[in-house]
Amino acid sequence: MIAESVTEAQHSGAPESQSLLAINNIEVIYDDVILVLRGLSLNVPQGKIVALLGSNGAGKSTTLKAASGLLPSEQGEVSSGSILFDGEDITKVDAADRVKRGLSLSMEGRHVFPHLTIAENLQAGAYTQRNTGELFDFVYEFFPRLADLRTRVAGFLSGGEQQMLAIGRALMARPKLLMLDEPSLGLAPKLVEETFGTIARLNAETGLTVLVVEQNATVALGVAHHGYLMEQGKIMLEDSAEALAENPDVKEFYLGVSTSSEGKKSYRDVKHYKRRKRWL
Repeated sequence: MIAESVTEAQHSGAPESQSLLAINNIEVIYDDVILVLRGLSLNVPQGKIVALLGSNGAGKSTTLKAASGLLPSEQGEVSSGSILFDGEDITKVDAADRVKRGLSLSMEGRHVFPHLTIAENLQAGAYTQRNTGELFDFVYEFFPRLADLRTRVAGFLSGGEQQMLAIGRALMARPKLLMLDEPSLGLAPKLVEETFGTIARLNAETGLTVLVVEQNATVALGVAHHGYLMEQGKIMLEDSAEALAENPDVKEFYLGVSTSSEGKKSYRDVKHYKRRKRWL
């Protein structure tokens, strides 16, 4: 199997899972000038789904690029702080080596290879692996639609099919941690529900650890165990997914449930946030 089944301890709620990814007080700067992440810290426990939420420009995608080692390709760098993966410091490790260690990213916008078939796209995702037959079977089990269309050129797929392919390609690297950047982007509501249902199934059936970046807080918190809210390069709030979904300020600012007649404000301005400022 690609990943071991979720252990009884993970389901029992007894001891908390060991952290697989730990981002410790990092700052990220672009072009030696633009500071995007400002002392950001978060943890992704082994075998859990963690949601990273926030509006456009909050720094969510930059966080994933920092974790996956892709910042240098965009003239960015982690200027301070550290990133630990599976207990080892990977702050200075290049992107290819991070993939080999088990960290895989499905980028925003899908970025499939349009002139290659589904099978060829999946094979490209397995470049660090030797025996790929088992990996193909694994991906096709969770995305049977891809199996039916395996010889079709990716450029002719629908948006939902391309999203399945992008996630499937990331799974071909046999990851310990799967990171997803805006998997709901551009999809119809039914397809969003199917996509997140598959993410939840992957976690439940294989124990795969997932870090998902999303603007659609409702669907992300529906499958996540824990969540973080970002604004302006910082974590504003963290809690269990259930607690965040019931938080009145989160409902107003991220779930679209208005609790005030004063109009939309910054999350920084609400008293509830100010009471939770202790980790900044």
